[in-house]
Amino acid sequence: MTIDSYANRFVCDLQAYEPGKPIDETARELGLDPSQIVKVASNENPLGPSPMAKAAMRAALEEAHIYPDGGGYRLRTAIADSLGLGFENVVLGNGSNEIIELLCHTFLNRETELIAAEHAFVVYKLMATLFGAKYVEVPDPDFIHDLPAMADAITENTRLVFIANPNNPTGTMVDQQVIDRFMDRLPEHVIAVFDEAYIEFPGNPPDTLRYVREGRNVCVLRTFSKIHGLAGLRVGYGLAPAPLAALLQKARQPFNVNAIAQAGALAALTDKQHIANTRQVNREGMAFYEQAFRERALQFVPSQANFLLVKPGGGDRVFRDMLQQGVIVRAMSSYKLPDWIRISIGTDAHNQRCLEVLDAVLAKAKE
Repeated sequence: MTIDSYANRFVCDLQAYEPGKPIDETARELGLDPSQIVKVASNENPLGPSPMAKAAMRAALEEAHIYPDGGGYRLRTAIADSLGLGFENVVLGNGSNEIIELLCHTFLNRETELIAAEHAFVVYKLMATLFGAKYVEVPDPDFIHDLPAMADAITENTRLVFIANPNNPTGTMVDQQVIDRFMDRLPEHVIAVFDEAYIEFPGNPPDTLRYVREGRNVCVLRTFSKIHGLAGLRVGYGLAPAPLAALLQKARQPFNVNAIAQAGALAALTDKQHIANTRQVNREGMAFYEQAFRERALQFVPSQANFLLVKPGGGDRVFRDMLQQGVIVRAMSSYKLPDWIRISIGTDAHNQRCLEVLDAVLAKAKE
């Protein structure tokens, strides 16, 4: 007998989440200096953390021997004040991924269902599987969430409907009117989960917080990993009506967000200049890639986030060949898109290098 024979079968059969390939691992494998590697695979902020956040984290290190504020009072209050919500509406997580897990802890079991779009964040399926729930995947024509079809898929066993907006990995966004019509159809036994990790990048995003203020069955997920450049800290949050937020608080681990992360996030929230700089770099990088892809007749999905989905053909091969030249992109075969890759927006230098290597790889493939 092996250890697998004693484990839950659904865990053994699960396909583990594969993050973007780390810079250090790539450098070791290729014998390169890590500074030579360009990573545009994980939708990270190319500017890094804000100077204010770094200063706050350094100061917080002086008290690293003390447990963090388990209730996250200062950070939760600042988030609530910035969004016109109450302290009781905010739940902190070890990344917004933990809020996903808390929702599944609270609402999923073997008799329930989770609904998501076909090309949505793979963690939704992973979580549904871990909690023994049925995962219902709804096609998304043109890579955009089909909310009427998702509403049609709801049954008496449905508990969670995940709507990533803008969506990862497609970068597409559903507009306000479509969301409003979906919410009008939402039964009282279902929670609509709006995953808004990239909500700060679009110019005119829909307002889902109105549903929190109205006390509807919603949970809005946000993160400090993207626009704020704090991916390494793992700090995110959920926004929900007080009764729902209280349930999620019961499900979370004590001290789930460490003191350094809380300090950095609190400072990052107030650094408006860093946020503006990040948006500007993203706009310029997006325009650079869109023009380049059009000139090369490469199909891509117009994006509202900080990455682009592009179709060079043979995504796994392109990923491997680019990796050999020190550029890390993201292959999309795990999203059932074997001919596509995802490229995160980087600095000007990163974008130029990525395009040069992509051109070289595609030219070699034609030889």
